[in-house]
Amino acid sequence: MPTPRLRRPARLCAAAAVLLVVPLLSAVQAATAAADTVSGKVTVTHVENARWPGDYQAEITVANGTGAPLRDWTVEFSLPDGAQVDRMWNADLRESRDGYTATPPSWGAAIPAGESYTFGYNGRRSGRDTDFTACTVNGDPCSGHDYRQVGYFTQWGAADRGFHVEDLVESGQAQRLTHLNYAFANLDENGRCFMSDEEGRGDAYADYGRAYSAEESVDGVADTPKQRLRGSFNQLRELKERFPGLRVSIAIGGWAWSDHFSDAALPENREAAVKSCIDMFLRGDLPKLDGAGGKGAAAGVFDGIDLDWEWPATPGEPGNVVRPEDKENFTALVREFRDQLDALEREKGREFDLTAFVPASTAAIDAGYEVDELADEFTFMNVQGYDFTGAWSPTTGHQSNVRVPEGDPAGTPRSYETVVQAYLERGAEPEKLVMGVPFYGRGWSGVEPGPRGDGLWAEASGGAADGTWEPGFNDYKVLKDYAGEDGFRLHRDEHAGTAWLYNGTEFWNFDDPAAIAQKAAWAREAGLSGVMAWSLDGDDAGGSLVRAIDGELNGRG
Repeated sequence: MPTPRLRRPARLCAAAAVLLVVPLLSAVQAATAAADTVSGKVTVTHVENARWPGDYQAEITVANGTGAPLRDWTVEFSLPDGAQVDRMWNADLRESRDGYTATPPSWGAAIPAGESYTFGYNGRRSGRDTDFTACTVNGDPCSGHDYRQVGYFTQWGAADRGFHVEDLVESGQAQRLTHLNYAFANLDENGRCFMSDEEGRGDAYADYGRAYSAEESVDGVADTPKQRLRGSFNQLRELKERFPGLRVSIAIGGWAWSDHFSDAALPENREAAVKSCIDMFLRGDLPKLDGAGGKGAAAGVFDGIDLDWEWPATPGEPGNVVRPEDKENFTALVREFRDQLDALEREKGREFDLTAFVPASTAAIDAGYEVDELADEFTFMNVQGYDFTGAWSPTTGHQSNVRVPEGDPAGTPRSYETVVQAYLERGAEPEKLVMGVPFYGRGWSGVEPGPRGDGLWAEASGGAADGTWEPGFNDYKVLKDYAGEDGFRLHRDEHAGTAWLYNGTEFWNFDDPAAIAQKAAWAREAGLSGVMAWSLDGDDAGGSLVRAIDGELNGRG
């Protein structure tokens, strides 16, 4: 077995400036102990939520995680050279040689147990960094959390569903994310990244050709025909200027475009395949398209690459190339990516992430992933925490549950606990795992009441229920309004961490803010490094699900 390479710890360029890393544990069974490490503390988080040339705006949240009120608190902090507070609200400010001291008004001087207080300021800056360089609360070091909050933004969401990058700002999602993955890039028959406007192979126009109006743009300025970068890529660039702590990766593959990952992983193709993706997305060398594109046109948009091969050595979508040697070849492909990214880091003087989306199925894990070999190569891995079942099954069930539900008739029950334990047993450390949650639900029709009378684990004679975009699939923003309409009743299993809707004939599993918060709490208590959402366009206009994640991991919401 090759000797694993030691990777330096990944620096989290998070939206929240954090000042103490919570100890991460080595097994799911240690969840109770992990919970003790994040309770009983006062945490302070600093979030830059807007940026303009020379100026920015930030919020500071003091969360009381102790069992008693926090009274007469004071926060002392310092900022990097070039950053300074101009005007503060919801707190009184005193400046000294060593930094700033913030004290609350009388009505905010006592924070009840389990609650938080937020104040903020307008600041000036001459550089990019505005995070705290030091912080104390009542003289003790501020505690915070380096949790990753990852969201997938889909190409087709912008192209076909009216969900654009600006909506991340309007909903409040952007300021609560640490990482954003743009889905997806495609690979050709030789395993190389390419751009296309051919139906089913790509949408280069949506990526960097479409001109956005001022009303649609993150910065409020309309695109011009002479711009080298337009479309979603330019909107992502504007988003990063507004939220400089946000890291954006290009996700390659996905369910529909994993056809040629196996070809990319072949020994004769690896080096060129990896180079093609790095050149196109990290160096930004895009093909010319109606005046857009060219060498370096997208430079600086992406901070990393997310590998979404579904799945090595396991059939995914019909037509995917599958080889018995995919497992070993995937490890070699990942190492080639990491080697070339390391070289690019030395050249550019900044870090690039390498992440992956990995399966929930233990059969798929064992067939395609040398987990102990891969873990050190990835910045982190996004673990599939959904699609445990769907309308392809003749009976209803939970698609995303924390624990195996009591009475589950499934022959091989699946849960967050069993999935994460599978990765830990195969050599992953919990700090490398980010738990995936769904912003959508799956539905069946022709469903009898079943053994419980609530439609769960019942036969579905009608197959997939009608969905907005595809049969058996609906976004949370649609399903949230079902309860109380057309006879639908909301049901919940607190033990399993699930919710579902049933009206006597139609059944939908889904995650509302309460279920999402429960999943985020479990991920935190299990010592994982964060939560990932598929996909952001499924949330409502107020970003309720992202807020639920942020509220549970960071006490903000």
